[in-house]
Amino acid sequence: MTLRLHDTLTRQLQPVQPLEPGHVRLYTCGPTVWNRAHIGNFRTFLFEDVLRRWLERRVDRVTHVMNLTDVDDRLIRNAGAHGHDLDQETAPWIAGFFEDRDTLGIRPAHHYPRATEYIEEMVSLVERLEGGGVTYRSDGSIYFRIAAFPRYGALSGIRSEGLVAGMSGRVDADDYAKEDARDFALWKAVGPDDIGWDTRIGRGRPGWHIECSAMSMKLLGESFDLHCGGVDNIFPHHENEIAQSEAATGRQFVRIWCHGEHLTMGREKMAKRLGNFLTLPDLVGAGYRPSTIRWLLITGAHYRRKLDWDEEPLQAAQEAVQRLAEFRDRVRSLGGGSGGEAIRERAEAAAAAFAAAMDDDLNVPEAAGHLFAGIRDLNRLLDAGTPSAAVRERLVGLVDEADDVLGVLPLLDRERGASLSPEDQDLYDRRAAARRRRDWAEADRLRNGLAARGIIVEDTPQGQRWKRA
Repeated sequence: MTLRLHDTLTRQLQPVQPLEPGHVRLYTCGPTVWNRAHIGNFRTFLFEDVLRRWLERRVDRVTHVMNLTDVDDRLIRNAGAHGHDLDQETAPWIAGFFEDRDTLGIRPAHHYPRATEYIEEMVSLVERLEGGGVTYRSDGSIYFRIAAFPRYGALSGIRSEGLVAGMSGRVDADDYAKEDARDFALWKAVGPDDIGWDTRIGRGRPGWHIECSAMSMKLLGESFDLHCGGVDNIFPHHENEIAQSEAATGRQFVRIWCHGEHLTMGREKMAKRLGNFLTLPDLVGAGYRPSTIRWLLITGAHYRRKLDWDEEPLQAAQEAVQRLAEFRDRVRSLGGGSGGEAIRERAEAAAAAFAAAMDDDLNVPEAAGHLFAGIRDLNRLLDAGTPSAAVRERLVGLVDEADDVLGVLPLLDRERGASLSPEDQDLYDRRAAARRRRDWAEADRLRNGLAARGIIVEDTPQGQRWKRA
């Protein structure tokens, strides 16, 4: 089955058919590094991580670019207030983003372009737009005339008919109110003592929107497959990206646009300016597990539906991760058996249902539901007998393949220190061998030795299991 995703531009499900066969080029809008990213931001980043993981199962190659916006109005204000240059101002927030990314098990993008490293590409793009007659200058700044781009508003539905050529409406801020469709700054003139760059088009700095167009086209080409972000990026940011990119190249900028909905608290959007946000260090410091946070943010609701942060779904998420881990541990510890065709068939049915849900607009909640329905049935079948080694491997594969997309078990293993030391693993393996040869005294001695080292071993009909005391 072909993966189909909801395209914001056409409002329809569209098949992912790469422009270059077997190679998906993916751009995701990263953080503006003026503060610590909150978990509402990370809900979007996690949706994009799951998408990337699933794409890597469906095509030969994925190239993922996530930008870091390291120049905008807020950053410049903060740098001035703190007496920093931009590198000094952004360094701790970039480090914090990467730390949180790794804490949540998000696969690193292949490229993390920083806006300040692509000034030449932005200047060249502005020059192309000037050559195309879709810009004008005012007080040294350069603006995109949206009335010169008839398709403006197709992504967001924002109407721009009130604008006429020239300076009838203009906005200089990097971020502005929804439905405020006005000509936007491509290049902002700055004074000699302000943060900026001396370029062919004058001294200044880029507007927010030109950054992503220049960086994405440099790294992925003038047309590419997928562009993702949160719903708050649809307008003005992504709408303006389309206008300036397609006005410059005359080509379709992006094949499919995907946007994730907000994480809310008390049904209100989580946002720094509203003061109702949580950061990952806050939550981990309060005792929440990264595996639980990740599970809730990817399975709590479909990525195109709002998700409210609350204690009850967090508890359910923790229990779900634990059930998945227990099944993984059970099948890995199975001893030798025979047969098990019904077990194989149920495992393959669960895997197929999981894949079908993922291919249907990345329906992770439904996919997880199919996985757990399969686990429930498989546990019942395993209670009746131990299957052959080949069937056991299929069960291990079911869990490993699903979690290659869900990405929670490595986090849980890290949290509970699930990797045994070489010494503990040796004792554990020797005990299993002692049980196989029915040397119960030696098995008891080794279990006591492991218990003294903080490893509790339990014997089940399917073999031994361990956990930390």
